[in-house]
Order: sequence, then C-alpha cells, then structure tokens
Amino acid sequence: METRSIMIVGVGGQGSLLASRLIGNVLLQQGYDVKVSEVHGMSQRGGSVVTYVKYGDKVYSPVVEKGEADIIISFETLEAARYVPFLKKGGHIVLSTQQIDPMPVINGAAVYPENIVGKLKDMGIDVIAVDALKIAEQCGNAKASNVVLMGVVSTKMPFDEACWNKAVEECVPAKFLELNKKAFAMGRQAN
Repeated sequence: METRSIMIVGVGGQGSLLASRLIGNVLLQQGYDVKVSEVHGMSQRGGSVVTYVKYGDKVYSPVVEKGEADIIISFETLEAARYVPFLKKGGHIVLSTQQIDPMPVINGAAVYPENIVGKLKDMGIDVIAVDALKIAEQCGNAKASNVVLMGVVSTKMPFDEACWNKAVEECVPAKFLELNKKAFAMGRQAN
C-alpha cells in the first residue's frame, strides 16, 4: 500500500494529541506501519498547532509535505485555510466550524476571514464542516469536540466502527469514556 498522510490542525488546547492517538491506534490495529509526529506550534499558548500521521506498509518519516495530505482534520476553521496547501488533489478536509480569533484579530490588526468553508468548496475541495463544539456540548463537555471530529473522520476512512470504538476505549481515561463514546457516535451521525 502506498503511504497515506493525515494532518491534524488547530489551536493549542483543542485535543490534537488524543486525536492522533485515536487514529494511530486504529491504524496499528489494521497492521500498518504508523508514524505520528509531535505537536508543532505554540500549543501551550493557544497558537496554531499541527500533528502529522503517516501510515502504509513502511513509513520512514511522519512529516507531511505540501500536496501530500489525504485528509486534513481541522479543529478550527481558519486553521483549515492556513494548511490547505498541504492537501492532496482529491483529498478531504474535515473541519469544525468553531472560530477562535488569532492574536491579530484580538488586537484589531486584522479581521477574521469570512466564508472560509464556502471559499474552500469553491476551490473544488471536498469539505465536511460540522459544528463539533455544539455537538460536544450536547454530549456534556465542550472538550469532546475533538472526539466528535474523529467520529466524522471515521466515516472517511475504510475501517469499521468497532476498530474506532476499541481505540476510544483504549485511549480515553475511564472517567471520560462514556462521554467520549457518545461524542464519537454523534460525530459519525453528523456527516
């Protein structure tokens, strides 16, 4: 199998580490060689962060170059636009419609761009946009929006739901397991 690439992008504190662990767990269950990068960016300060996941028969580096990502998972709308050059032709973007103002917007030096999802779709990109934050809040905790997005992503990957549920059980602390199972299930239905 050729190597496939996934990018997880967002803002620090949105749960990209758990997301990469879930995806990595599913891929390992399938017998793939998997490489996951560390989070790059200002994750402690609410800045832009990116995590790379590559899988295939043999993977030598987790780094995803421009034009290589099969899927970009974006926890925040503007981050999807920021990383779109990394998307492969025919790739997919799964994004949360949540908008977190970056510092230039907060201090008045810039304006948050309008209609990002529409602009991405106008570029011919397959975009699945869900209000993951709202769904997570309906599950009982806004912090589960990352797992909501994993539910959406699971519908774009050729692995059965049981593998994903096993990954959730193995990666999520017991005290948050039921909440995250519900968030994952609602994400699968949101697509």
